[in-house]
Amino acid sequence: MTGRRLSRGPGMLLVWLYGVMSVGAVSRSALQIVTEFGRAPLAYTLSAMAAVVYVFITYTLVRGGERARRAALVCCAAELVGVLTVGTWTLADPGAFPDATVWSDYGYGYLFIPVLLPVTGILWLRKAGTAPTRPSPA
Repeated sequence: MTGRRLSRGPGMLLVWLYGVMSVGAVSRSALQIVTEFGRAPLAYTLSAMAAVVYVFITYTLVRGGERARRAALVCCAAELVGVLTVGTWTLADPGAFPDATVWSDYGYGYLFIPVLLPVTGILWLRKAGTAPTRPSPA
């Protein structure tokens, strides 16, 4: 996949979804941190971390290339671990989160996209890594 964009074909949908999630998570966390951080610092910090992950994955998908694919794959795996951890935590101890995060209840507030997106990303990135590369025209 060296030199090829990861955003072709189904990857374009991933770029679009990660872009939308980036905007949503950045906007939400920035507003919450600026206006009411003292109310739920853990929740708002976790939302900001999710935003950083979404922005980075969006960037790597657009950038393309083998190094970007591997970096996006690692970030998607970390994102999945984060969603599963925070999702389980919010269900097990709702009092720990006075306000929801992007990953609360496995992304319930975002139509479960936060839990489905990294799984889809991992599948796409693994497939993209095994795709045969075409020689570039001379």
